[in-house]
Amino acid sequence: MRYSHKLSDAVHVLAYVQIGAGRDLSSKKIAVSIDSNPSVVRRLMALLVKGGLLTTHPGTVQPKLSRPATAISLLDIYRVVEGDSPLLHVDDKTNPQCIVGGNIQTTLNKLYNNVQTAAEAEMAAASLQDIIDDILVQAKAKRMI
Repeated sequence: MRYSHKLSDAVHVLAYVQIGAGRDLSSKKIAVSIDSNPSVVRRLMALLVKGGLLTTHPGTVQPKLSRPATAISLLDIYRVVEGDSPLLHVDDKTNPQCIVGGNIQTTLNKLYNNVQTAAEAEMAAASLQDIIDDILVQAKAKRMI
């Protein structure tokens, strides 16, 4: 199973932009932090700009959050990068003649909808500032700052 890293990378970009304000915020520098390719970072940043979470100005390498980090929730970021994609997916190619295959989709969809609702509530309660604060606490404990 492949996992999407878009959400964690988007949070990484936004946190990096906020924490690194006034420093080199080029896609190349951010890509080094994410251990990714600058073109991947540029595409992700374009998505964040389009989603209203990040602002950029042509000709400068100084992206900024479009609103305070306290006003950006993890759910906001999730919706920008993942859209309406659910966290969990049910296999829709099961044998309808089988007692399990013919009924598992309805059963799992109900459960997965509950999980989605709970996850979205948790993500809505977590702000980008909460994440940044924790990053800084961890960095201080590791004597990185």
